[in-house]
Amino acid sequence: MEGDSLYFTGPETINLRERSVEYSAEEVLIETRVTAISPGTELLIYHGDAPSDLPADETLDALDGDLSYPLRYGYAAVGDVIDTGSAVDEAWLGRTVFAFNPHETVFSAAPSALVPVPDGTDLEEMVMYPTVETATTLVLDGAPRIGERIVVLGAGVIGLCTIGLLASFPLSELVVVDPLAGRRERARQLGADTAVAPKEFAETRWNDAAGPEGADLIYELSGSPSALDDALAVAGYDSRIIVGSWYGTKSLTPDLGGDFHRDRVSIESSQVSTIAPELRGRWSFDRRTETTLENLRSLPIDSLVTHRIPFEDAPSAYRLLDEQSENALQILLTYP
Repeated sequence: MEGDSLYFTGPETINLRERSVEYSAEEVLIETRVTAISPGTELLIYHGDAPSDLPADETLDALDGDLSYPLRYGYAAVGDVIDTGSAVDEAWLGRTVFAFNPHETVFSAAPSALVPVPDGTDLEEMVMYPTVETATTLVLDGAPRIGERIVVLGAGVIGLCTIGLLASFPLSELVVVDPLAGRRERARQLGADTAVAPKEFAETRWNDAAGPEGADLIYELSGSPSALDDALAVAGYDSRIIVGSWYGTKSLTPDLGGDFHRDRVSIESSQVSTIAPELRGRWSFDRRTETTLENLRSLPIDSLVTHRIPFEDAPSAYRLLDEQSENALQILLTYP
């Protein structure tokens, strides 16, 4: 079957290309209804800041090859199963499903790679599944404790979902730092005790290690390498810094010459493709999926979607994300 796929073909260059889609006896054919742009990762690729020799994602069958141009990318698609292979249960026919798949009008996948959309779940909520799964993983990796002081650097869509989950914990204080006023207001609505601009944050007691104790847990979700120094500046003794940002090829030179060494601060990466080793005895991907779906229902996902743009106008969606970050938070691509 013929379909159209979105390709990153060079820095700040997007093309829609016709592509033939085949499916085996063990696969189903899916017609796309909506996809979600991942602002952080996809803008890195859009700007040419992703390492071109890095595999696209070895855990997702739909993403093959590396991150060099031309590149099909994206990992949040919801669509309807319009045909099934001969070895697939016909009960899949007509189901609406989520898939970790690039932006394209039609695609194939094995049923094991799909998540059926639960009854009562809106398509626009379900397409945000990867974002909420990432936020769920960030919370699992950070392991917030009762009474802790937590700082979240960056209130993009992943940061906001993480803030919404953290707000349900009995914390001492939840502080959010972001340069955009609109995102700070959204953070407050989702449960942040305080939301400030970076300059204001630097001038408060938080820049002096929050008094004698400092912050217990800091999430760096801004995508800016310099924010890691901000995290280190407020880290208390034996505190944890969870880095959810992917910096790509951006230069990273954190200042580890100050209190970092003596204060036994730990810096840990969080990445949704795997589950932390210490959790694997109790947490499977299926368990995390169930938890993510519960979190998807509890968060006000619809409030995070700022734009819906037809797939055929996809190049304008990336320009909007790049040039108007104050107004564009989560953009969805819609399909006829």
